[in-house]
Amino acid sequence: MKIKFTKMHGCGNDYIYVNGFEYSVPKDKKPDMVRKLSDRHFGIGSDGVIFINPSEIADFEMEMFNADGSRAEMCGNGIRCVAKYVYDNRMTNRENFVIESMGKKKYITLDAPDGEVKEVKVDMGEPILEPELIPVVCDEKTDRFVARKVQVDDRTFEMTCVSMGNPHTVMFCDPDLVLSYGPLIEFHKLFPKRVNAEFVKILDRKNVEMRVWERGTGETLCCGTGCCATAVACILNGLTEDEVTVHVLGGEVKINWDRETNHVFMTGPATTVFDGEVEIGE
Repeated sequence: MKIKFTKMHGCGNDYIYVNGFEYSVPKDKKPDMVRKLSDRHFGIGSDGVIFINPSEIADFEMEMFNADGSRAEMCGNGIRCVAKYVYDNRMTNRENFVIESMGKKKYITLDAPDGEVKEVKVDMGEPILEPELIPVVCDEKTDRFVARKVQVDDRTFEMTCVSMGNPHTVMFCDPDLVLSYGPLIEFHKLFPKRVNAEFVKILDRKNVEMRVWERGTGETLCCGTGCCATAVACILNGLTEDEVTVHVLGGEVKINWDRETNHVFMTGPATTVFDGEVEIGE
C-alpha cells in the first residue's frame, strides 16, 4: 500500500504528516510504521509521525506518535503544522478552528496574509501543576513541584515540573547538559510516564535559551509544549515576565501565560518541507 505524506517542521521539530481522511492505517500497524518512517537512515527521517483525522468533538484530530512508536498526548510544534496543513490544503477556509489531541481541544488562530499560513497561535489551555496529574512522584502533599532538588547520577538539579497535556521538567542550568542528562531524566524514577526535559538559560526578563530532550525521541531542535512549560516554570520561579520568547536550536517560539484566564498561548512558525509517497506494506 502506498500513501502520500507531507514532511513539515516547526522550528526544526520535524514530523511526517499523513491525511487520515484519505488513508486508513490499522491502529496496531501504526507503531511499527512510525518507527520505520522516522528512521533517519533507512526511512524518511523525522521526530515522529502525525495523522490528521476526522474528529467528533473538534474540526480535526491530531494523532501523534514519537519516533520510537509510542503515542504522545500533545505536540505544540505538531499542532501548528497540522493547522497549516489543513488550511493550505483547503480542508478548511477558516482562520479560527479547533484541533483535538487525545480528547483535549486546542483553539487555533492563523496568520495567513496571502492565503498561506506563516504563523500559528494556539491556546494551549491551562498548565497543570499538581504533581499527581503531571505526573511526578512527590513524597509530601503539595499542589506544586517547583524548584525541588533532584539527584540525577552525579549531579543535583532544581526541577520545576509542568504538564501542558504531556509531562515536562524544567531546569535552569547550562543547556548543553541536555545530551548527558536528558536520557537519565527521561527515565528517572520520579516520572512514571517518563518525561520531557528542558535545560534553560535565562537571557533577560523576556528571553530564554532552551535545549530539550523529548520523551521517546531524544534531543529535538524545538518542542512546542516544552517552550510553554519553560515559560511557565520561568514565571513560577520569578525569573521572567509573563511574555517570554524561547530561543531553541531551530528558531524561536513566543509564549504568553495570561494570568487572568490561566491560559498559555503559543505563537510560532510552521513550515512545509516536501510532499512524497511511500510504500508501507499491506
